[in-house]
Amino acid sequence: MAIDGLNIDDIKRISTQVQTIAIVGLSPKPHRASHQVALYLQQLGYSIIPVHPLHKEILGLTCYPNLASIPFEIDMVDCFRSSEAMPTLASEVIAKGAKVMWMQLDIYHAEAAAMARAAGIAVVMDRCPKIEFAKFS
Repeated sequence: MAIDGLNIDDIKRISTQVQTIAIVGLSPKPHRASHQVALYLQQLGYSIIPVHPLHKEILGLTCYPNLASIPFEIDMVDCFRSSEAMPTLASEVIAKGAKVMWMQLDIYHAEAAAMARAAGIAVVMDRCPKIEFAKFS
């Protein structure tokens, strides 16, 4: 059983229900995992929203400094930040009203996950959507 308690059907459901994915910590550097994941998700047809406070544009897309500054709804937040940053980020995900909070490989935080779940948000921990979504595409 995965650390997040989700099975393959849960992940598949997430992959089909989300369209807009904010990637927090998206790097402009092509060799970084966040960049590669974003490109892959774009190729699958997802709308990617870069979130990084130090950049104005990544992948030719407007980059926002935080989730609150995104002027439209998002379905999923893919988190490329440290586990320690997850409680604050969970609060931002809740405030934004996203449906899914996805914590990347080696990122997990039980309290942050509980906060998000209590707000009705699906939580994925210690997984990569590039790896997981490839199982269905």
